[in-house]
Order: sequence, then structure tokens, then C-alpha cells
Amino acid sequence: MLFLLNCIGIVVVLGLIFLCSPEKRRVKWKSIIILLITEFLITWFMLSTKVGNWVIDKIASFFTWLISCASEGISFVFPSAMANENVDFFFSALMPIIFIITFFDILTYFGILTWLIDKVGWVISKISGLPKLESFFSIQMMFLGNTEALAVIRQQLGVLREHRLLTFGIMSMSSISGSIIGAYLSMVPAKYVFAAIPLNCLNALLIASILNPGDVNREEDIVYVPPKEERKDFFSTISNSMLVGIRMVIVIAAMVIGYVALTASINGILGVLIHGLTIQKIFSIIFSPFAYLMGLSGKDAMYVAQLMGIKLSTNEFVAMLDIKNKIPHLPNHTVAAAVTFLTSFANFSTVGMIYGTFSSLLSDEKSAIIGKNVWKLLVSGVGVSLLSAMIVGLFVW
Repeated sequence: MLFLLNCIGIVVVLGLIFLCSPEKRRVKWKSIIILLITEFLITWFMLSTKVGNWVIDKIASFFTWLISCASEGISFVFPSAMANENVDFFFSALMPIIFIITFFDILTYFGILTWLIDKVGWVISKISGLPKLESFFSIQMMFLGNTEALAVIRQQLGVLREHRLLTFGIMSMSSISGSIIGAYLSMVPAKYVFAAIPLNCLNALLIASILNPGDVNREEDIVYVPPKEERKDFFSTISNSMLVGIRMVIVIAAMVIGYVALTASINGILGVLIHGLTIQKIFSIIFSPFAYLMGLSGKDAMYVAQLMGIKLSTNEFVAMLDIKNKIPHLPNHTVAAAVTFLTSFANFSTVGMIYGTFSSLLSDEKSAIIGKNVWKLLVSGVGVSLLSAMIVGLFVW
């Protein structure tokens, strides 16, 4: 019964996204169906086969190695903090971001990551029949993050039509950056994080194709390649990466502290008005229908609905910190659905990041397309997270 409910949930989410589309007749259902089939096959391979489990284990081991390398540097500067039996979130999850960003930038500098993005993006474009730039962008977001990926294609964004610019804004809501994966792995199971990553990438394409469908001719279907003269020398690149990393650590830490404190203050005010009322309880009611459509029931559905609301209103770190210690006591299906939903940047603050990036890269007239369509970005972000969680849920019981 719960499996059937999970299947119905996928249909309901796609149906709601379709109802939100202003150009329903232009939706290319062939590409949508191909992407869905591809997602089912990828999820089955990763979660239901020995080879897939082996691949996930190896990728997780690689990121564990990256984190251990980062810990060497952190221990040198903060030996007493890292010597504790229970290392604080700031040191265990956030500080490794500095090294991981640097590592990925080194791969980009030598063309290794660029080559990988090009090949995978080409495959997705060929399979789905969707434009090359959108396909490449979805892969770039997976490794680089939304703002970094937008910066990479900034030259081409400047000549795109507004309708197509909106597609990139919509897709940007569903990103995940490779530099953040280490932080996720310190809180939640690796296999669901790595299952969510390719699904979010494909679902960003899928939902953008429903919410903002359009045709791209051959002349427009090109991918911008930065000229060699734009590349800095090696040591300038890695030094800049480290500075970018520490700024990201400070921003994330500030947001987590601020949002947790803000949530506590709101709960205090709500408690005065109505005894026992909290923002988590409000969210659990609002999002509970979608939690039930994930194939959850009872307390689990209400708890996951609460996490969904926390992520949307704050960020995924706050929600992951909440579920971290509860994972051993929750059913596998609940953990799979919850962790997959949480593994992306889809929240209110991400809208601000996207708008700010568009404003810094493009003219006020062109960047205004984001401000006019904030609801589409939010629908896309929530829709991608729900769809990824429901697909993963089908394979974990």
C-alpha cells in the first residue's frame, strides 16, 4: 500500500508541476519520459545492485579521504579542538570545505573536471534531446554549485533570450556543490547523498522543461568555452580557492547560527500565543500531504514534513543536524526519503543568491526575470527535491 502511495506521489508531483506551467502545449513529453526512465535505471543501479553499491562505497571512500586530508590541516591550526572525542560541527563539517574547494579547483585548472563535465553533459543532451547548454549546466552545478556554474557560462548568459535565462534560474534552485558533500557525509548516510546528486541534476532539467518549456535552434545551442587567457597561474588559483573556501565556511556558519536562533525566537513567540505551538509543528502540517505521498505513515510522515519545512525556510544543514542523531531509530525508507529530499540547496535564501548572481553578471533588465518569477524557482526547488526523494524511496523499504 505504501509502495503504491509512493508511485502515486511521483504522478501527483509531476501533475502539479504541469498545472503550474504557463505553456503546457510546448512541453516535450518524450524528453520527460526518457529522463524519468534514466533516473529509475540510475537509482536501481546505485541502490539495488552490488556494482552500484561498490561504486557508491568507492566514491564515499574518496570523499572520506579528502576529509581526512582536510583534517590534517585543521589539526595543525586547531589541535585541541580536533583532539576532542566529539568534534564540533564547525570543525568536522564546515572547515574541510576549504580544502575540498581547493581540490576541485585544481581538477578544473588542469582540465580534468572540465573534461568530465563535458562528457557527461554531452551524454545527457544526447539521451534527453534537450539543449546542450542546459545539459552541461546541470552537470556543472553538481560539481561547482549554482553561483559558480552561472559564473562559468556568464559570457553566453549575456546573449540569451529572457525566456531561456529563466530556465537557468529555475535549474539553479536544485544544485549541490561538490565542496559541500563532505559536510553532508558527516551527518547523513553517503549512499542516499550520492543517489540524490544525479537525480537532482536530471530532475532540474526535467522540471525546468515542464515549468518553462521552449525551443532552441542550432545557432543558439552552443556551449561557451572560456579562453585560455582568462586562466590565472596555478598558485593564484589555489590561493584564491582557499579564500573562497573560508568565506563559504563563515557564511554557512553564520546562516546556521542565525536560522537556529531565529527559529528558537519564533517558537518562543508562538509558545506565548498558543501553548506548545512551534514553527516545526506548523511545517509538519503544511508539508504532511507530500510526506504521506513519499510512502511514509504516522509519526514518520509528520517528522519528515517538519524537516521539509525546516529546509525550505532555513537550509539543509539545520535539517540534517536535526535528523543526524535520529537516523538509527528510523526505518530505512524514512531515512532514504528524508536524506534525499534534504540533499540540495533548495530554500528561500537560495533565491536571493540566484538573483544576486544574475544581477552581478547581467543587466538590471535581464536579471529582473528572476524577480518576476520567484514562485517558479520555489516550485522547481521543492518539486525536484520531492521527485528525487520519491524515486529513491521506491527502491528502499
